[in-house]
Parts: sequence; structure tokens; C-alpha cells
Amino acid sequence: MKLIQMTKTSSFSLISTNKIIQINNVWTSYDSKNFALEGINLSIDRGTNYAIVGQSGSGKSTLLKLMNGMMIPSQGTIKIDYVTPNMNNKKFKHMMHTIGYIPQSLGLVKNITVIENIMIGALPRLNKIESMFKRFPEHEINEAKRIISLVGLTGKEERKAYMLSGGEKRRVAIARALMQKPTILLADEIVSELDHVTAREIMNLIAEAQKRMNLTAIMVHHDMQLALEYANRVAVIKEGQKILEIGVEGDKIVDFQTGDLNTEEIMEMYDDSKK
Repeated sequence: MKLIQMTKTSSFSLISTNKIIQINNVWTSYDSKNFALEGINLSIDRGTNYAIVGQSGSGKSTLLKLMNGMMIPSQGTIKIDYVTPNMNNKKFKHMMHTIGYIPQSLGLVKNITVIENIMIGALPRLNKIESMFKRFPEHEINEAKRIISLVGLTGKEERKAYMLSGGEKRRVAIARALMQKPTILLADEIVSELDHVTAREIMNLIAEAQKRMNLTAIMVHHDMQLALEYANRVAVIKEGQKILEIGVEGDKIVDFQTGDLNTEEIMEMYDDSKK
């Protein structure tokens, strides 16, 4: 269902859709010769948890970069709430702060504290003077403290980022993204290299934040089991192509896209991720 909001003069001012991200026939290349993604079609419902699974080099991270405007497709269209993600697009630049992006490297500043890293997420809301001198209003500091509590880092506000464990660093990266007050959260392999217990703690944290803030969470994984456990839908990417879209309903894995894989092959992928 679509909602159309109009002004008194009946000119369109806003179009909203349940599909917050729409990708149609997208191809992209890093060198203008070889395609990293080929013919990708994908739509993501607002307020859901969506996972992208595939092996290293399959194009998963490239897909996230297209969504946040870091890359432009060679062919096809991408719309984020009807806006094309492109750094040269004024409308997109205005809404960029609503997209929280956590890269594989996490992007933390190692030599500053936990709370200083988190406050970076509030910078787009400051005026030039406040931003230049990092003078944060009291309400922004209080919001950071609330988020610190939400992600389980209370008592570690003044600890330098380089002193943190792998799980704690990921909590800081999530908190920084939440400080942006996003509507979309993009996370690239955020639980890779973590043990199973810590990985699930981080996934539970994101799932809780996603529900509380009505976020649309889009996460890149290599673990099919973890993806199916937390996501409403899972897109499987292989060699730059989306070969499958599946999800769990009750005790069944449901195929939302008729692909080349049969039931046995899907279950094999699921079982392999448990090993």
C-alpha cells in the first residue's frame, strides 16, 4: 500500500512506499570491463531485517556501497525512498544521515574514546561552529548516553577504541550508526571473526534496535544459518548475480524467487554454515 501526501494545491510533496529500497536490473563494474554485479533485482520492505549472503568476492559489499551512494551503477536504477543514491544528488545528500553504514573495518577512530566515536553520528545535525569545535548540545550528549546503555557499553564511555574487544568495537560502531537517527542500517560482515556467542549477542542487539527504532536493517553475511535466523528475507549472491531469495516461515524455508537451486542444494548451504 502506498501513501501519497499532497499540499493544498494538490501538487505532490511526498510519496512514501512500503518498499524502502528498490533495485532494478543493476549492473556495476570497478574497471568498466568486468562486472561485479549483473542484473540485480531486489526490493526491501520498510522496517524489516534483510540479509545478503554469499562467498567473498561475490558482490555483497558492492551492493551495500550502491545503496549508500558510494558507487553508481553502470546500468539500472536504485531508489531509496524514491531518491537515487548519488553523492551529486542534492536530495540524497540531504537524506544521507538517515542511512547508517557500518563497513567491514568498522571505521572507528582508534585513539579517541567510546563516547567520542559515538558522537560522530550526531555531527550532521550540528551547525558549522558546533561541528568545527565539536560542541555538542546537552540533548545530544544525553542521547549518546541512552544509546550507550542500549548497546551495553555503560561504564566504558571514556575507554579508547583501541583498548576494546572485537565485540565491544562492534557495539561502538552500531551505537555511532544509531546516533545518526537512521531509518536504514547497512552493516557489512559485522559479526565475521566473532565466536558464535558474541556473534549472536551482536545480532540480538541489532534486532532489538531495529524493532525499537523501526529500522530497515540490511546486513551482509557469509553464514546462511545466522542470516535465516534473524532476517525476514535472505538474498543469495553468487558471482555477482542474485540466484535466490529465501526466508523462514514457521518450520519451513520458503523460496521467494524461483532460482537454479533445488531444495537439496538450499539445505546443503544451510547445513554447511553450521559446521
